[in-house]
Amino acid sequence: MDRNAPVGVFDSGVGGLTVVREIIRQIPGERIVYFGDTARLPYGSKSRDTVIRYSRQIIRFLMTMKVKAIVVACNTASAYALETIQAETELPVIGVINAGARTAVHATRNGKIGVIGTEGTIGSGIYTEVMQRMKADIEVFGKSCPLFVPLVEEGLLHDSVTDEIASRYLSVLKGRYIDTLVLGCTHYPLLRSTIRRLMGDEVTLVNPAYETAVELRELLAARNLSREEKEPLLGEQYQFFVSDLAEKFTDFATAILPGEVKETRQISIEEY
Repeated sequence: MDRNAPVGVFDSGVGGLTVVREIIRQIPGERIVYFGDTARLPYGSKSRDTVIRYSRQIIRFLMTMKVKAIVVACNTASAYALETIQAETELPVIGVINAGARTAVHATRNGKIGVIGTEGTIGSGIYTEVMQRMKADIEVFGKSCPLFVPLVEEGLLHDSVTDEIASRYLSVLKGRYIDTLVLGCTHYPLLRSTIRRLMGDEVTLVNPAYETAVELRELLAARNLSREEKEPLLGEQYQFFVSDLAEKFTDFATAILPGEVKETRQISIEEY
């Protein structure tokens, strides 16, 4: 395996850029190929079989880009498809759930953890399963927030509509007296300030994007796949692809990754 090959990262849309941002911070020398499935989002309302099919297509595309490892930067795809694509792919593949769950278990003081995510992620029960495997007496309260992804994709990060919807979603968890809240969708860190204000400073917010970047750094080092920084970069360090609306994606991505998004290319993912 070429240590100087890029890392592949994919999500249903722009949310996975929060993972890319953390990867750049944690391992700035690595090359990255990002794919956002903007034509078919959101994944959270899709069936398991559909999400697995989409994920397989994206993996095949990333393989054509000669990636050395893959990050499933989507909680729904991690819940539904990670085990399948790990079994079918020779490359190391990690998702965003295990790292976030582990951090939440370590962070909680009263053993009551909330998880917000898409309908698919919450319905799968994956966070509860993983966290209770780590600590059996943990109480996990899930709340699906299906409107958060379209609100983020539309750029309504600081809007009265977003505030009202977030208040309705989060009121259920406030009544459970949780002290830790997992942002169980990679879009949700973009609403962090709103969620923080509504939940209060006494609730610890867990961002799986950061934890996943740390896990990737450790994985690459353990497998001797970390990029050799003395090697010259051949071509672009960061490449971005989408299945639709490339210009809109570029505008949004530039706000998340200032100066890093030179161009976004649209591909026909169904061909894979």
